[in-house]
Amino acid sequence: MADESQTISHTKDKHDGMTSSNEDIAEKSNDTDGELFDDLSKRQKSRFKVEFIDEQRKSREAEVDCTGEGESHVLAGPGPLSPTVTPSSPTKSTADTHNSLSYDTHNLKTFGNYTTEALPHDDHYRNLLSAEVALKSRPTLEELHEEKDGDARMMMTTSEDVEMSDVVQPLDQHKDSQESHSQQTAVKFGWIQGVLVRCLLNIWGVMLFLRLSWVVGQAGIGFATVIVLLSGVVTTITTLSMSAICTNGQVKGGGAYYMISRSLGPEFGGAIGLVFSVANAVAVAMYVVGFAETVRDLLQDNDALMIDQDNDVRLIGLIIVIFILGIALIGMEWEARAQLILLVVLLIAIVNFIVGSVIPATDDKRGRGFVGYSGDVFVNNFGPSYRHGEDFFSVFAVFFPAATGILAGANISGDLADAQKAIPKGTLLAILISSITYIGMAWIVGSCVIRDATGSQVDGFYGNMTNCTGADCKAGLLNTFQNMGLVSGWWPLITTGIFAATLSSALASLVSAPKVFQAVCKDCIFPKIHVFAKGYGKAQEPRRAYVLTFVIAVGFIAIGELNAIAPIISNFFLMSYTLINYACFDASLAKSPGFRPAFKFYNQWVSLFGSLLCLSIMFIIQWWAALLTFVCIAALYAYIHYVKPDVNWGSSTQAHSYKNALMSALKLVNVQEHVKNFRPQVLVLTGEPSDRPALVDFVSDITKDISLMICGHVIVVSIQL
Repeated sequence: MADESQTISHTKDKHDGMTSSNEDIAEKSNDTDGELFDDLSKRQKSRFKVEFIDEQRKSREAEVDCTGEGESHVLAGPGPLSPTVTPSSPTKSTADTHNSLSYDTHNLKTFGNYTTEALPHDDHYRNLLSAEVALKSRPTLEELHEEKDGDARMMMTTSEDVEMSDVVQPLDQHKDSQESHSQQTAVKFGWIQGVLVRCLLNIWGVMLFLRLSWVVGQAGIGFATVIVLLSGVVTTITTLSMSAICTNGQVKGGGAYYMISRSLGPEFGGAIGLVFSVANAVAVAMYVVGFAETVRDLLQDNDALMIDQDNDVRLIGLIIVIFILGIALIGMEWEARAQLILLVVLLIAIVNFIVGSVIPATDDKRGRGFVGYSGDVFVNNFGPSYRHGEDFFSVFAVFFPAATGILAGANISGDLADAQKAIPKGTLLAILISSITYIGMAWIVGSCVIRDATGSQVDGFYGNMTNCTGADCKAGLLNTFQNMGLVSGWWPLITTGIFAATLSSALASLVSAPKVFQAVCKDCIFPKIHVFAKGYGKAQEPRRAYVLTFVIAVGFIAIGELNAIAPIISNFFLMSYTLINYACFDASLAKSPGFRPAFKFYNQWVSLFGSLLCLSIMFIIQWWAALLTFVCIAALYAYIHYVKPDVNWGSSTQAHSYKNALMSALKLVNVQEHVKNFRPQVLVLTGEPSDRPALVDFVSDITKDISLMICGHVIVVSIQL
């Protein structure tokens, strides 16, 4: 208080208060600090508090204080006070003064009204008839609470003769300092490099090269197209709901966790944040094992195993995890460059497959089932041919995990230059491109590869490659996962594409898990984990969380048996989709004035349908995994609800509470009183309740906490007109 020379004064006469100098106000503040804060210890929390923050110092703090020791003082008084801010020194620059003195109304109430909305600022609006000034976008609630640094920067003047209403002025003359400050900030990504590239790499993945041909063989070209489109419908609805949420206000770091927690509250947000972080950490191990198994197979084909099949996978997996951890620790900029390189490799592999489909098949390829484009093959492969107990839903369950990469861009929301524009645009375009790619490649492989083949070059020469039944068939869509390489122009490029797909997915998961976990730790919802909230460098990279993710990934690689937990990981992702859709529906249903998304292409009932659809898919994939996911989320929800973290994010749950209370109160107007339902409603003129505790206790014995008691106090104020 004394260091920043700030004061909050409740003046009786406006002109007397405004004519006093800033130095006099600061001196008076120093004299009354002791008396004021001695009184604070005897009071409960006030209806509001004003917290002055040094943003530069706050950004340099190494640790996140979850213990409350660094909490600012709460100024409690008999009524709302009017804040008055004085600069710390007349010699201090105006830009520094603004940075060091700013309102933090997070989790607080408005000064004059008991609401969660801060007073609007005139700088957010302009005359619509003015043709000289660019139209400003509608401010978010976060901007109304605390002016955005750089966009709404204001200066504080030290003139003693200027009234406080004229103290704040636009800081147009400090554009040069703003530009130099922006050059020192962390690198931010646009919608292409930050969202589109990441989503494409995660959606394509190894499914494109190793499982798509099997899906076509089982379900046929027709139902394989339906499976891809159904997956696209689920992800598109989820993206529309996510776009509505992320355009309703500023999206900080944390991705899905940030959006869900700020919409549904800390209970759902904290539960899904922790589960989502663990799911991404385990997903790193799954993708790395897929890469290691491919390398192991190549070594085995060339009789070059290092130890044995299982230990080779562990050793190669450990090397790869260390490699991608090094890339992540260097920084997001290098990680983004690595993703671009992997995308180029993946695109080359896709082009190689398309070009190879038009090259005439050799006898060896014909013996393995690749016969070139044929109308008869297309007709035969168009319908389903389920075998080995498979059906439409089981095949869909195998394919759908490929669609769980739509949050890859949103997970690094804190590293996006404009998350509100980048997330909708990049994610929707990635879904469109990837869906077209999957459908196109499914039609290609279904038009030129038969379901069953002997695998013999001699049979290919004589055209007898279909002369086999059951176990005698060694090749074809249903009997091998190597059909994409078979169709391609050069098989090693497909293998390189598999490497690129697994590495890109593993790298994206290794980055996503720490980013989300860091956001959870910063909010101090769970105890003993705030040490992982520390950030390093200009971008506040969560290096400690990187190391924790590395340890989890290495542990699961060493344990093995990742196929058994794969359905659980898919269900964790689907639960995130479910809550994103439900958050959009619930916020729309509550009709809260604070929910006004700039993205208009959403519908609350479509979001509800998407939420129910995600729940259904969870049970389709694996019913026991769905139940286990529900148990984990419910347990975390119950724990957070029990500890009641000291956060207030204006969730839709609060909006429903207010709406339900208001509707119930209005219904009482039409309810006739009856003697059996009589409850005393007592107005007690106590003055200050602490002055007449006996009277308050007496009436409390009458109401018994089931009736209404209102304590009244008359305040006499002389008003000078």
